[in-house]
Amino acid sequence: MLDIYVKTFNELSINDLYDLLQLRSEVFVVEQNCVYQDIDGKDQKSLHVIGKSNNKIVAYTRLFKPGDYFKESSIGRVVVDDKVRHLNYGSLIIEASITTIHNKFNTSKIKISAQFHLEKFYNKQGFKSFGKMYLEDGIPHIEMKID
Repeated sequence: MLDIYVKTFNELSINDLYDLLQLRSEVFVVEQNCVYQDIDGKDQKSLHVIGKSNNKIVAYTRLFKPGDYFKESSIGRVVVDDKVRHLNYGSLIIEASITTIHNKFNTSKIKISAQFHLEKFYNKQGFKSFGKMYLEDGIPHIEMKID
């Protein structure tokens, strides 16, 4: 079971912040062998969608209102602990993120920069690809939107 919470940066507990940064580091830096600046100064203006199982953060996204990252609202730093990926938590955290954008930002337009190998996953969530594949931090990405 996945319990989902939406918090502003200031609502995050110290333990939540530590745990979500640890999960992001485990997946984006260690698992994907990618050296990049994860702590980028954008967490403070994001909404944080946190998925917990057994009181442990196992899924996470951060959301931007229109104009804070892209012209449209945006979902970023989508991450699921590798030990629970088989439990459909990726879909659950994306569904919660889309619903939160609708409810908090009053828009249905969402743009993401998706890792290219996850294009089919995002298609199932309602995103459509546009443009060409490009490298971001050495990893193939593609822009995707929900209009």
